[in-house]
Amino acid sequence: MNSVQTRSAERALSGGTWLIVCGAMLYSILTVTPLMAEHTADEWAWTAPILPLVVDAAVVIVVKLDDVLARLGGNGGRWPITLRWMTGLMTLALNTADSALKKDLVGVAVHSVAPLLLIVTAETSLAYRRAIAHAVAALEAQQKAEQERREQAARERAQQARAEAREEREHAATLAREQREHEARIARETAEREEQRRREEREARERAEAAEREIRERREREREQREQERLRLEQQARQRAEAEQRERAEKAERERRERQERAARERAALLERGPAESKLPEDEARRIVAAAFEANLSVRQAAELCGWSVGWVSHRYAEHRDPSAHGAELAIANN
Repeated sequence: MNSVQTRSAERALSGGTWLIVCGAMLYSILTVTPLMAEHTADEWAWTAPILPLVVDAAVVIVVKLDDVLARLGGNGGRWPITLRWMTGLMTLALNTADSALKKDLVGVAVHSVAPLLLIVTAETSLAYRRAIAHAVAALEAQQKAEQERREQAARERAQQARAEAREEREHAATLAREQREHEARIARETAEREEQRRREEREARERAEAAEREIRERREREREQREQERLRLEQQARQRAEAEQRERAEKAERERRERQERAARERAALLERGPAESKLPEDEARRIVAAAFEANLSVRQAAELCGWSVGWVSHRYAEHRDPSAHGAELAIANN
């Protein structure tokens, strides 16, 4: 039997048990309520269904908890048994009391069917549940043992497969290692030959570079010598140019001093002539005014020396003070 069939049997047992319990409870309430109403005060007659409900509730508790304990494989001890039998006997007594008081043996037998069926069903269902739980536990133990055996076999197969795979990997690793060593030896020999070739090429290249470097150094020395010679010639030319420039500057300075001295002598000669007796020619008057302006003489003194009017001399002084304005006036006059 598998777990599906076991669960189906448990559902059938549980459904049948609860059907019997519900039927017995309903029958008990209908049977006991009139008895309780006859033996209860009229104002409390409405409480007649309470007692059968309480007894039947105890029956429900017992059946439910027995179901749970049976599923868990537990044992509640003596008290659950006491409660189960006590509720069953109470139900039996309450259902047969009315017929017993009337000395109706047939009624006692008829009304004892439901309570006795409830008591026997409770005990039988408990036994069935315990048996089913034991069988389920045994089945689970068997399935667990079978599962463990299968797992052990699977582990052994996996271990064997791992061992075979490890051996294959070791063999493959050995072949690969030998292949790598062979390839490494070939590569090492090739590398040594390549290194020898590169070393020879490097030595030849170094010799060529040394020869080229020697040629470059010789050319560099020659270039430096030519550059030094060029710099020496340029320095000599610059020195000659500076000497010539100094000579020209000295000559220009001498000429400038000579012109200044000559102009000073001319001014002195013009200023030493004294006041003019008559109006001098304009060119000569202009030279006298220029000499007077250079000597910082007043406009009146310059007018006396050249014989021209003070306004004209003042105008010439203005020209000497601002030559640009005089040039602009001449340009306007010419236009």
